[in-house]
Amino acid sequence: MSVKSDPPFDHFSLVAPLYERFIRPPDARWLRELCAFEPHDRLLDVGGGTGRVSQHFRVDVAHVCILDLSVKMMCEALAKGGFCASLGAAERLPFRDGAFERIIAIDSFHHFRDHHRAARELLRVLAPGGRLVIEEPDIRRFSVKLVALGETLTLMRSHFYPPQALMRFFTVPGVYLLTLHESSPNFWVVVDKGA
Repeated sequence: MSVKSDPPFDHFSLVAPLYERFIRPPDARWLRELCAFEPHDRLLDVGGGTGRVSQHFRVDVAHVCILDLSVKMMCEALAKGGFCASLGAAERLPFRDGAFERIIAIDSFHHFRDHHRAARELLRVLAPGGRLVIEEPDIRRFSVKLVALGETLTLMRSHFYPPQALMRFFTVPGVYLLTLHESSPNFWVVVDKGA
């Protein structure tokens, strides 16, 4: 008999109303370039929270869906309008196989509970020929080590990976190209799925 663990405390519900005031906005131009959106694309923002990232891409794609575990973060996203929202975890995505041509996971991969399972799920819902872009803080940088320590002290159970270690989750059959881009304090892994 297996015993289920309690769900993690929702730290993000505490900060949801103020989140975008303290977290600097992403470089939307750079992400747009990495994603190489097409007008017909369906975009999934995994761990998308308030929609602070994907709000910049509503005009670039046909459909934007945000998935997050925090109810209050989702409420903030829905208040902006123009999004589909789904409450859920990256390890068990509530979408059919190949549902999205583009997927982004911006500053969220380190929050996933089971990184192997999340990687499999991301690839499962990515359409053939689709692209996944992951942005993560680089744990090799001192400033990111401080952030990681803070998340550990607040019991967030985050796990940061250096770039090459994160890329190994996607070194699997069906992925035909993995690309790494680095610019301190972040890095980006671009995963292209075979057609």
